[in-house]
Order: sequence, then C-alpha cells, then structure tokens
Amino acid sequence: MDRIVGIDYGSARVGVAVSDPLGIFASPLETVPSAKIIEYLQTYARGEQITRFVLGYPLNLDGSPAQAAPDVDRFLKQLTRHFPEIPVSLEDERFTSVLAHRAMIDGGMKKSDRRNKASVDRISAALILQGYLDKINRKV
Repeated sequence: MDRIVGIDYGSARVGVAVSDPLGIFASPLETVPSAKIIEYLQTYARGEQITRFVLGYPLNLDGSPAQAAPDVDRFLKQLTRHFPEIPVSLEDERFTSVLAHRAMIDGGMKKSDRRNKASVDRISAALILQGYLDKINRKV
C-alpha cells in the first residue's frame, strides 16, 4: 500500500511517522537512532510502498535556516542518494516539539512518559507529516 513517510531528523534520534494509504492521516511510527535511520527506512520500504518522504526542516522565527539545518541538509543528501526514486518534500518544523508536548498532555499521557524524548520525536514526525497532508489535501 502507498505510504508517505514523515521524518523528524535529529543528530541523536529520528522520529518517523507514516500516512494511512489514502494520505489523509499521519500516525507516529518509530524513533530510530540517527545512525540507523537509512537501514530502518530500507527495511520499511521492503514491506510498504513509500511514495514520498516529508522531512521536517528547522527554521528560525524569521524563516531563515536554524542552527540544525546543516545536519538536516546532510541527511537529505544521504536520503536522496539511498532512495533516488522517492521524492522528498521539506516541511517547516517550527513549534512541532511544543505541539507534541501539548498533544501528549491533552491525550492524558503521564508526566513520566512525556519526559521520554523518543515519544516527542515520533509525535513531532506525525505533526510534520500531518501538516503536509493537510496542505496537499486542501488543494484537491
């Protein structure tokens, strides 16, 4: 089934989210160590048809690239080298960590569970992907 994969890249961990087959909803999938993300995506692609990657891109409030942007740029090159046939869209990731924490609180997640940064990364990836899906689905 066709899937769009959302990625919240960090130097230590990468949050991964996936769309439903219709491309309407994003769901958190996994948090993977950064050094293992390409291997993880290759394994995932063997079982699912990935039609696009949506990569969160760090921007400052004024829209300029944030301090973490060079790391994301390096990962983007690696991603396109390993998956040349899959298009990549960059999506503004400003405020996704704040929104992820809010979603965990609103969802009733215990405080001790909210401290788990892996959960924040997965939910952030889902928020990045959902923003992209909402944008493309409004155009229809």
